Amino acid sequence: MAQPADERVYSVTEARGRFSVLIAAAEAGVTVVITRDGEPVVDMSAHRKPRRRIDVDWLRRQTAKIPYSSVDSGDLVRQMRDDDRY
Repeated sequence: MAQPADERVYSVTEARGRFSVLIAAAEAGVTVVITRDGEPVVDMSAHRKPRRRIDVDWLRRQTAKIPYSSVDSGDLVRQMRDDDRY
């Protein structure tokens, strides 16, 4: 059976000697599978950081500070494209 590209399989013996390498691989997004007698016993992956809640009021205050442009976005892109530096 083929293993996914983002998965690496090691025996317990191999894992003992490469533990820091396996941790680095897990941090990089690779799932590390540790086997005993050829059977998977541990899946090792990076701990995900908890997601921060969005402060909607803060976001509204920040976006309210952005000046409104009366120029149509299509006209703005056309103007940038036609500029001498483009």
